[in-house]
Amino acid sequence: MQLFVTNVLISLLWALLTGKVSVGNLAIGFALGYVALVLLYPRSEEQKQPYFKKSMQGIRFVLFFTKELVVSSWRVACDVVKPLPEMRPGVVGIPIDAETDLEITLLANVISLTPGTLSLDVSEDRKTLYIHAMYVVNPDDLRKEIKDGLERRLLELLR
Repeated sequence: MQLFVTNVLISLLWALLTGKVSVGNLAIGFALGYVALVLLYPRSEEQKQPYFKKSMQGIRFVLFFTKELVVSSWRVACDVVKPLPEMRPGVVGIPIDAETDLEITLLANVISLTPGTLSLDVSEDRKTLYIHAMYVVNPDDLRKEIKDGLERRLLELLR
């Protein structure tokens, strides 16, 4: 946490030095601060710092989610303009490894943000998340896709 605060301070210092406080300029300062911190910490200490590991996991998660968002948006958009849609809607129960309220809520929201899927409910024992999907050819494939994709990456980031 201390390195994150240091990185934010470097970002603010960058904005003050350049004389322009904007989101883009703060982002540039944050990126430069991150590079500076990586260079200041030797490789052996970097392994001990969770900040560097978590920030890389965060970037990978954002890139993965962006890819999923683009692919699912394209699929839904193409299906909407076709004369005969290929939709096979269904409700699927997905066993989840998420345990805390935060993990379950974030997983449900990430699933709902992806076009073509919507989180509906969580079982009373909090072990199953029910989702509605537009394209359910094989429920096991959908379960595997969510478990190995969104849930695994989200839990790596949060834990």
